[in-house]
Amino acid sequence: MDLDRIKRVALAAAGKGGAVLTRRFGKLSRISTKGGIADLVTDADLAAEAVILETIRAAFPDHAVLAEESGVSGKETAHRWIVDPLDGTTNYAHGLKLYCVSIAFAAADKVLVGVILSPATEELFAAVKGEGATLNGRPIRVTQTPTVSESLLVTGFPHKAGEGLAPMIQRFDRCLRASRGVRRLGSAALDICYVACGRFDAFWEQGLKPWDTAAGIRIAREAGAAVTDFSNRPFTVEKDTLLVTNGRIHGQMLSLLDTGDGKKPQ
Repeated sequence: MDLDRIKRVALAAAGKGGAVLTRRFGKLSRISTKGGIADLVTDADLAAEAVILETIRAAFPDHAVLAEESGVSGKETAHRWIVDPLDGTTNYAHGLKLYCVSIAFAAADKVLVGVILSPATEELFAAVKGEGATLNGRPIRVTQTPTVSESLLVTGFPHKAGEGLAPMIQRFDRCLRASRGVRRLGSAALDICYVACGRFDAFWEQGLKPWDTAAGIRIAREAGAAVTDFSNRPFTVEKDTLLVTNGRIHGQMLSLLDTGDGKKPQ
């Protein structure tokens, strides 16, 4: 398997998708909802996804694709691309420049390549399994912060919290009190990358989808991050909870995320 070629295609696709988002930023003609008032989709999401998928299919016509807006397509399930054309849609729709394109490639359900492009900040995160992670071509690593009390954390909330809101708020409160601060940026893919490059020491969230996490977790792992669910089991993109840390504070974060209600999400 030529992972270098796969990475090149992912980079090209991300670049084209990012260009679409840049051109349409602040000029949206349509914003709609899908499954909830806070879960937005714009004409930019759809246009970016179209050009990304066109680029991938031109190079790998038989590969399967899981994309946020168009769902599953393609024939070969062993090789799968996981695409979010616009992570941070609500930010984008409101004119906030915290959004990105996220593209991952997986073989036999193992994510091998991850590319995340932040067009507004001109930052490109990339990783191939076993080759480390980079930001604009330069190697990145997680922090060495030894305690949560010295850490800056980041989190997010699902579009539909429902009955699970109370434990989410409890976790947020505990982490806020224990740390130097908690941020909520509105893009899980960027949150993960910001842990990978040392801007944050840990990220946690639940209710994420594969396209939110696939590329980011490859980048984070290559940068030395610990990546598990809230029960400290290895994370896969189908899981409902995600904890990404610098490794040194992972145990402390797990304790903070345990609400003690006997219903800790997996």
